[in-house]
Amino acid sequence: MTRVALAFSGGLDTTVCVPLLEEEYGYDDVIGVTVDVGQPASEFEEAEETADALGLEHYVVDAKEEFADLCLEGVRANATYQGYPLGTALARPVIAEAILEVAEEQDCTGIAHGCTGKGNDQLRFEAVWRDSDLEVIAPVRELGLTREWEQEYAAEKDLPVEGGSGGDWSIDTNLWSRSVEGDELEDPNYVPPEDIYAWTQAPTGETQEIEIEFEKGYPVAVDGVEYEPVDLIEHLNGVAGAYGVGRTDTMEDRMLGLKVRENYEHPAATTLLNAHEALEGLVLTQEERQFKQQIDQQWAQKGYEGLIDAPLVDALEGFIAESQKRVTGTVTIRFEGGQARAVARDSKFAAYSAEHASFDTETVGKIKQEDATGVAKYHGFQRRLANEAIAANAEDVEKPELATDGSGSNEDEE
Repeated sequence: MTRVALAFSGGLDTTVCVPLLEEEYGYDDVIGVTVDVGQPASEFEEAEETADALGLEHYVVDAKEEFADLCLEGVRANATYQGYPLGTALARPVIAEAILEVAEEQDCTGIAHGCTGKGNDQLRFEAVWRDSDLEVIAPVRELGLTREWEQEYAAEKDLPVEGGSGGDWSIDTNLWSRSVEGDELEDPNYVPPEDIYAWTQAPTGETQEIEIEFEKGYPVAVDGVEYEPVDLIEHLNGVAGAYGVGRTDTMEDRMLGLKVRENYEHPAATTLLNAHEALEGLVLTQEERQFKQQIDQQWAQKGYEGLIDAPLVDALEGFIAESQKRVTGTVTIRFEGGQARAVARDSKFAAYSAEHASFDTETVGKIKQEDATGVAKYHGFQRRLANEAIAANAEDVEKPELATDGSGSNEDEE
């Protein structure tokens, strides 16, 4: 008997995939796998109810801890893509790994998803699955299905889907972020209504300050209370979201080249990333900060691509781990006007001296202020030389280049 494991949400796409995998691909048995990375309880209820109605063997895997750990690795790497924290992208490899484990345990010969051929998730899932010997199947992509066709097919087969729309918006939720897209939001000139948001309140004039403690780049406590990663993220989502922190409305460039309009909520992620960057600014040297920006950008790019297990990432994390040995201390974050702003930071590893930086002290340690005179004389010296040479040869600088094709090179020649 041939079996296939399907990444199953209970929504329209994955529901229609169940009979299609049997009818079009010839599988004798389909099992559904739902992976918990922090979705609302209602989504699991929907998946369970739909699976029962389909008579589908259904597995639910709890991967919240694994996902939370990866999110906090993302904090150490200051991981953002085109200005927003990575959420969906980091969740996909975790989900894919969990589904693959179930598929192998259940002796499946195939593994399937309901992604279209236009998005990023097909690539992120398959990057994990194609390391296995299982047949990888994508019915929506391979059969060229549209939402309208799926709705008609679901009605014809009397499949347990509520009209096939799932609401006005396409929403993806996990511990780290909530994405909202589709329908009128596809128009870049459409102003989103307030009701697209679930995690964040509209910003008000109210403010609050909290203190976040870090150990070697990992956030470990809020206001003196220690939290495990999952609980810490959930706590900050609630606290920061109440002040409107963590909204992003962006035109995102997907891996396949399509530009799409996305709306995200990520209160905990925004708070932790801002706090972490503020602490790095206190303890890392200028050279470390400049170089780490390149490292962080590469880490985030591989994270966005779903290739977080690439050898390059291992190498990048070697530098990140070394740099984070001193990123220990506290940061005070103020929530106001929809922002999470660092207003204080402290660390025993601070590469900073208030006495040296102060305008009220005459010296910088053993260095006298007058010692900077020589540096000031050299600063810009090469620029001055270049400008002098340009001024002295202004006519040559402004003279047009001679034509190289012979046309107009000498008007008197025949």
